[in-house]
Amino acid sequence: MTLLSGKAVVITGSGQGLGRAFAHNAAAQGAAVVVNDVEAGIADEVAREIRALGGRAVSHEGSVADAEQAAGLIDRCVAEFGRLDGLVNNAGVNYRAEPWAADPARMREVVEVNVLGPLFCGTAAAKVLRAQGGGVIVNVGSGSMIGQRRAAAYSASKGAVASMTASWAADLAEHGIRVNAVAPVAWTRMAWNDPSVVQTPEHTPERVAPLVTYLLSDLSAGITGQILRFRGDILCVLRQTAIKDPVLDRDGWTVEDIASALDGELREALEPPPSARWS
Repeated sequence: MTLLSGKAVVITGSGQGLGRAFAHNAAAQGAAVVVNDVEAGIADEVAREIRALGGRAVSHEGSVADAEQAAGLIDRCVAEFGRLDGLVNNAGVNYRAEPWAADPARMREVVEVNVLGPLFCGTAAAKVLRAQGGGVIVNVGSGSMIGQRRAAAYSASKGAVASMTASWAADLAEHGIRVNAVAPVAWTRMAWNDPSVVQTPEHTPERVAPLVTYLLSDLSAGITGQILRFRGDILCVLRQTAIKDPVLDRDGWTVEDIASALDGELREALEPPPSARWS
């Protein structure tokens, strides 16, 4: 028996890149897969590839940024395979621009696809998984959530993914639903089109896919609320936002008191400047 035998999963944005690799790996481990993509034809193509290899897959063409289409995607899985065991919120778009030159329409697209997409799909999936008694949601985040140059909208969207992961993990644990996120490094079309990305063609999407399959499987029982950074050769856990020590307590704070604290007791707790993090 393979790791995902008997399970049915939905993978958004799986017509190419990371999503395609996730779909193929999950199917190879026995999962029935709903392959979703917004681009015409490519979801059908990946589903055909999986079936040609002996797996089970159907396609769904639609935008996760549309609440009705997102709900229809979840319904498609239940209608076709009789159940839903996992959702991978992979669909996403990137956009880079100098802060003074960012296009409002492009920024809106990033937020709608990268934030509303997972929210719409996740809430639709949560209804089914709660009624069913359990399941898994895997969100695809990014190390950009700590703040990447020329990528404010994208960084903000992935920070939102980290927050929704933590929130859902807390809300859904009592219902047997695990929620985690991956922050992958992979050579995909998104990287090809970004001249600022370090050239790493050896970091293929296929190298990242086993992590998502692990999180969808029962091997990861008990793992929830985590963000895992992975590129095929390194694996680590990313720290969630938290209060740093020391916590200073005063009856009242003047401007001078605050300046003194940040120049003194709190100086060691300050984060390094962005240039040091994204050199």
